[in-house]
Amino acid sequence: MATVFADHRPVAPAPKQTENGVTYDQGAARATELEPAATSLAQELATASETKSAPAPAVPSPWADKLGKLGKSLLAPVLGILAFLGLWAALAPTVDTSLGALPGPVEVAEQGVALFGEWQASNEAKAEFYAAQDARIAAGTQAMAFDYAGPPTFLDQVVTSLETVALGFVLATVVAVPIGLAAGLSPLFNAAINPLIQIMKPVSPLAWLPIVTMVVSATITSADPMLAKSFVISAIVVTLCSLWPTLINTAVGTASIDKDLLNVGRVLKLGTFQKLTKLVLPSSLPYIFTGMRLSLGVGWMVLIAAEMLAQNPGLGKFVWDEFQNGSSQSLARIMFAVIVIGLIGFLLDRLMMTLQNLVSRNHAV
Repeated sequence: MATVFADHRPVAPAPKQTENGVTYDQGAARATELEPAATSLAQELATASETKSAPAPAVPSPWADKLGKLGKSLLAPVLGILAFLGLWAALAPTVDTSLGALPGPVEVAEQGVALFGEWQASNEAKAEFYAAQDARIAAGTQAMAFDYAGPPTFLDQVVTSLETVALGFVLATVVAVPIGLAAGLSPLFNAAINPLIQIMKPVSPLAWLPIVTMVVSATITSADPMLAKSFVISAIVVTLCSLWPTLINTAVGTASIDKDLLNVGRVLKLGTFQKLTKLVLPSSLPYIFTGMRLSLGVGWMVLIAAEMLAQNPGLGKFVWDEFQNGSSQSLARIMFAVIVIGLIGFLLDRLMMTLQNLVSRNHAV
């Protein structure tokens, strides 16, 4: 039986060589040359190992980012409101009036709740009145129906004020936009009406009110008109005082249209109506809405004074009646009405600003 054995001859050590009289080991020299490369490779392997073992960085959630921005945007207003309420509550007892100390936030809030309760009670009484009237008519004891004659509540007067300012704002827009378009397209017409605008624009609603009252009273002579005289008077005063911002902004927006755009309209031989609807209005709509936003704010401010003097059943009349009443709750009710007037004005401005941004985004030329 043959057995095969491996050749285990010893490996001879690397020969030592002599160069310039110096004897050195060739293997040691080779190891010295490879040492930097080995060290660099070891560092790369260690870095790769640490990268694999380290957890991946957390990716911020878009919802978390949005919530953070929302929190920052709400924090400052909330803190400002709380600081104002605290200062109001602290200083109110120190301010004396003819009706006692100035009401604080708690007293004003209580009167707001009381006004809401009066509105609920009025609605119940109104429902009972009409139910009883229907029963009498069905039984034959009453020949005709009558309207409920109860006094308007605070919420009813808020609705009346909104209706009044809406009518005045619509009339102002209908009058101001065409005149502004004509003034922007015609420098001659603009020069003709500019002095009148500058004279009429600063006139107070208190100056317009007597004139409007006499004209409306002479015009509406029916015993049962479709719209009450006081309502029409207040709406027209709002129109006269609020149309100027819309008129001026419309004229500026129309005059600033790119002339090349108008030249294109001439080349295409567009008619007057087509030029207005396809070129002029889309270009000037952002300016028009800016003017409408300003006009609505002016109209809401003017409305309160107009309703006070015209005795239109709105927020202005509510404030005046409470002032004339002089009860212990009157001052708190007036202050609550002032807060409501400010909140409604703020909401109307936000509404118009939203419409303005929407129009500016979708109708740019």
